[in-house]
Amino acid sequence: MTFRFLLAAVLSAVLAAQTRMSVDQLRSFLKSSVDLHQPDKQVAEFLKKSKLTQRLSAREFEEFIAMGVGGKTLEILREWMTTTKELPAAPAPAAVVKAVPKPIPPPSEAEQKKILAEATEYALGYSKRLPDFICLQVTRRYIDPSGLEFWRNTDTITTRLSYFEQKEDYKVITINGRMTEVAYQRLDGSTSSGEFGTMMRELFERATAARFEWERWATLRGRRMHVFSYYVAQPNSKWTVSYNRSEVVTPGYRGTVFVDRETSQITRITLEGDMPPSFPVQGAKTVLDYDYTDISGGQFLVPLRAEVRMRAGKDLVKNEVEFRMYRKFGADASIKFDIPEPLPEEQTKEQPPKQ
Repeated sequence: MTFRFLLAAVLSAVLAAQTRMSVDQLRSFLKSSVDLHQPDKQVAEFLKKSKLTQRLSAREFEEFIAMGVGGKTLEILREWMTTTKELPAAPAPAAVVKAVPKPIPPPSEAEQKKILAEATEYALGYSKRLPDFICLQVTRRYIDPSGLEFWRNTDTITTRLSYFEQKEDYKVITINGRMTEVAYQRLDGSTSSGEFGTMMRELFERATAARFEWERWATLRGRRMHVFSYYVAQPNSKWTVSYNRSEVVTPGYRGTVFVDRETSQITRITLEGDMPPSFPVQGAKTVLDYDYTDISGGQFLVPLRAEVRMRAGKDLVKNEVEFRMYRKFGADASIKFDIPEPLPEEQTKEQPPKQ
């Protein structure tokens, strides 16, 4: 599997644009900046270019003081209490009550070995079981030059993805709804490939020598999952990350694998690279979800959604990739390239493990 990171030409426009925030978004932003130990000056400079869309009350101001935000940030917040007096009040944040689930005993060591053996057999044969098909790949790309995870959408790309004889082919159709002839590998910004079997197969191949360990139980899309953590050493890695089409690295990586308890099928893979200190991209990770869909009358477990994140210095990028409208590959196969609404969060959100 391959990730590419290119410094997007839209960066200057992103910096110049003004961010509009609700009080709840401001709350999340400030909490994140405190948790990440972001410099007070940097946070304040970002807020100077932002606009609050709701009234900032004295109660909320005191809440933000208690968070531990810096003095320069507080100056801006104090000014906003005056300038936002005529705006609508923000709704009170909902109280969150977290139930502590009763721990579920892990499988025995023998059972864990059996689960991994069945998952390995499934992963190595996955690509061969897939039919030839086409689908719509929708990629929503975001960037944050502040390094504080306050995302701005830069573009939305629709791609005709063909899977024929176990090989993927990408043809870009539209960028922000406009037809284009740009080749997928020539797109500016960050891209990824290899979601259809490559990522899964390479992880479980014998030569990769991945080290698996039991981690926990989980529930995903209503089904009980075994979750194993794994680690792949750099000499065994085939996963590559490129920067500005000029520098390429093959780092070791680690992550988790979700295995369906009933079917032994793999429904989620997470991956995070151990990036070399000298490489410009210092963070690269992905979450890839699989779900069942109908292709020509048969049910197949295929990629549903991937989220890719990368960091170079302060510059953060995020791609939210969805795979929609699967069709059997053929001369008469057609799909619409209208941009669909994003998938609902519950389709990819992990739930607490069920008893």
